[in-house]
This record gives sequence, structure tokens and C-alpha cells, in this order.
Amino acid sequence: MSESCCSPQSKSTQSQKTETESCCELHPPQVCGPTKCPQCQGLGKTVKRITLGSLIKPEKRSFIPSYDEFCFCRNPQCDVVYFRPEKIIFRKNDLSVRVGIKEPNDPMAPVCYCFDWTPHKIRSQIKTIGNTTALDEIKAQVKAGNCYCEITNPQGSCCLGNVNKIITEVTAKEVV
Repeated sequence: MSESCCSPQSKSTQSQKTETESCCELHPPQVCGPTKCPQCQGLGKTVKRITLGSLIKPEKRSFIPSYDEFCFCRNPQCDVVYFRPEKIIFRKNDLSVRVGIKEPNDPMAPVCYCFDWTPHKIRSQIKTIGNTTALDEIKAQVKAGNCYCEITNPQGSCCLGNVNKIITEVTAKEVV
């Protein structure tokens, strides 16, 4: 899945660009330098400590090391979610939420954590009304200041890129 709402695909119109950029200003995508996941060797994406603190199961929170930043593993085939250089910190089963990017074939796995959008919900809406209001609804909420991606999304950043990707995939399947 896309790591950012700042992808060229999500900036197709001027209004989308403005709303998308405001989201990315709140949650800028960053790569964890050259740090690779100790299990899959994929490059990590930087997340803040607050993300871990809000998503790790309560009984595991005391194991969060005293660092300000961690790396998020984006590889869907890897069960590592958060790591530091050369050290696995937390796996999927340590989180209190499902990690949608790690469950690409599960239609009920969240794609937008703030406003409860899943591939299933997007697909159902497209089948029912011919399109989806997911992007418009999410962008309106972002504009209203109701976006909390840093604490609700395991990636610690904006979900619009992920939502765009799901819409593109679902639309392509529905057309075929």
C-alpha cells in the first residue's frame, strides 16, 4: 500500500491537492533512514513514540523503550510492526488494532483508522451507488481538524494514499 497521501495519484485536482497537502503537513511521511527491518530487511518508516503508546496493548506498553522515534515495517508479509536498528520491538499480535497494511487480503482490515473505512465498506459503497465518498468524507474531516492519524494509524501518518490505492484496486476489479 502507499505510504503517503502525498502520492501524485492523490493530487489529481487542485482542491484535492490543497486538502491532501494540509493533511501531509500534519503527518509528513518520513523514511527511517537506511534502517532496515531486522526480519525482512525492508526499509522502515519513521513513527513517533505516541503512535506506539496509543496502539500497543496495555500489558505491553511497559516494554516500549525510551526513544522518541521508531521504525514501522511496511512489508505485508512480515509480522514485525515496530523496530529500532537491529532490534524487533513489537509484532502484529502486540497491537490493540489490526494493521491493515499487513493484511492486504482482508476486506475488514482498516484502511482509515480515524473514520472507520475498510476495503469492504469502500467496495460496498461502489457496488451500491457506483462510487465511494470515502476520500471526500475523510478530506472534509481532515479539513475540520478531526484527523488523528499519528495516534490511530499504525503507520503514524495520513491514510489517504492507502485509501486511494484501495479505491483504485476496487474500481479496477468492478470494471473488469
